[in-house]
Amino acid sequence: MSEFQAGGAPAGATTLHQRILGDLEARIVSGEWPPGHRIPFEVELTERYRCSRMTVNKALTQLAASGLIERRRKAGSFVARPRSEAAVLAIHSIEAEVGALGLPYRFDLVRRQEQPETAADRLRLRLDDASRVIALTCRHFAGEAPFCLEERLVNVDAVPPAADADFAREPPGAWLTRHIPWTVAEHHIQAVAVRGETAAMLGLDGGTACLVVERRTWRGEQTVTAVRFTYPGDRHQLVARFSPS
Repeated sequence: MSEFQAGGAPAGATTLHQRILGDLEARIVSGEWPPGHRIPFEVELTERYRCSRMTVNKALTQLAASGLIERRRKAGSFVARPRSEAAVLAIHSIEAEVGALGLPYRFDLVRRQEQPETAADRLRLRLDDASRVIALTCRHFAGEAPFCLEERLVNVDAVPPAADADFAREPPGAWLTRHIPWTVAEHHIQAVAVRGETAAMLGLDGGTACLVVERRTWRGEQTVTAVRFTYPGDRHQLVARFSPS
């Protein structure tokens, strides 16, 4: 039996377009075709279904509009990878984001430096007085793929225990949430074309569009941390939910 001969068409479907749509959708939703799987090319589908290319294109366009597949120029169509979601106004857990995708989570500490703050650190942390700063770089993974890059500054004067914390064993964000309450936070969000070391650590080509979320948190008048998260742009989205005032 051909992989395209069995059921999968929705109940009541009578047109060839609906049959093709139902067959492809069933294989994606069932997991038979996992995220990243290449959909047969249009010419292959026209031969298998003995139909016009316009009919196949219509079905693929509908699957793309529903978010089930991604169409890439010259490369073909692929089963879409699920995007993680983060609430814009929340301090979210990266491990929870990855878990929501049904993928195993891990992280590695790429770099840790403790030093007097630089002019750039002072600007990012909004510091007026001299302070000790820990600079941390971490990579977070969803399965085998890099999920995001974390570049964090911690104000040691605001969080003295951070000087002895083992951030190779516990992600800095999770450690800070457990050890010190914050009272105010702000987010800045922008799209950036990454290059150099950042692109390399995320396994991306130079110039790839990424989503960058920068966050500062305070405890009273004292800045606790400033962090920059860089996400591959096709794997993450931000969500805001609010009510009329």
